[in-house]
Amino acid sequence: MKNRLSDLNNHLFAQLERLSEEGLSVERIEEEAKRADAIVSVADQITRNADLQLKAAKLFAEHGNAILPMLPQIGKDTE
Repeated sequence: MKNRLSDLNNHLFAQLERLSEEGLSVERIEEEAKRADAIVSVADQITRNADLQLKAAKLFAEHGNAILPMLPQIGKDTE
């Protein structure tokens, strides 16, 4: 797995394809549904993190270096 949002999108669509396979047994459907729940849970956290990074980038774009002390992850380390 790569670590890009486009890769996450590919994984989500692959899971959707597995869930929509014809002729799955009840056990296999339950297994895939559990797997889908786990994937969605992680995907939600990844997208929330990406949204937070985007908000920080927007603040930086609007306010420049003056905002960096309040955004330590994108500013210089103070240690």
